[in-house]
Amino acid sequence: MQKVFGRPKGLTEVAFSFCPGCTHGIIMRLVGEVLEELEIIEDTIGVSPVGCAGFCQDFFSCDFVGAAHGRAQAVGTGIKRALPDRIVFTYQGDGDIAAIGTQHAIHTAARGEKITSIMVNNAIYGMTGGQMAPTTLEGMKTSTSPYGRDLVINGYPLDLPKTIATLDGVKYVASVSVDSPKNILQAKKAIKKAFQVQQAGLGFALVSVLSTCPTNWGLSPVDSLKWLRENMMPVYEMGELKVAEEVKNL
Repeated sequence: MQKVFGRPKGLTEVAFSFCPGCTHGIIMRLVGEVLEELEIIEDTIGVSPVGCAGFCQDFFSCDFVGAAHGRAQAVGTGIKRALPDRIVFTYQGDGDIAAIGTQHAIHTAARGEKITSIMVNNAIYGMTGGQMAPTTLEGMKTSTSPYGRDLVINGYPLDLPKTIATLDGVKYVASVSVDSPKNILQAKKAIKKAFQVQQAGLGFALVSVLSTCPTNWGLSPVDSLKWLRENMMPVYEMGELKVAEEVKNL
């Protein structure tokens, strides 16, 4: 019998430990598949942050370095500059890359550092109790905004990929989702292209992936996917937000 589906070599045998319905596992699988397909597992060094995304070092079969909260891209920059022949990527939640790590995200991108960053956006702080994040939507209730995010008090949600796409050092930015089979395939294409940008030595690449957090949203896995489509997709611009001319031929 022909095997048509299995665990990619880019992932370890460790079982995912995420909450039921969390789409971190789907995103990590896509990255694992890309590492295998591009044959870069042995040449790749990942950087893990703090939060739910920090568990990634247990699941990917490449080398990993842990970073302090928000500092994954700074650590990734140091690794890439010290070992320019290695593929370096960060895997970060929105509470990491778009909050305490905003300064590093902006300046890493502006410098055109030749690393790849995967941002997982679930519009909330997942591990620490469901607090409001920079990406939390208007009116969205969290443990620190029990009456909903108030734009007058808290400001607007931060669309970090859209901001990053304006910087000259950036070669590729995409905002995708993993809420359906079709979107999962599109997400994989974007992640693969982001790694290929680094392989070609072109510059910084970012892929933001909309994700669910059923536990802190207080929804079932099915309802959380519906909520993502109806509420997050209209706010966060989707698709390839920046494709530099030299990337189009990859």
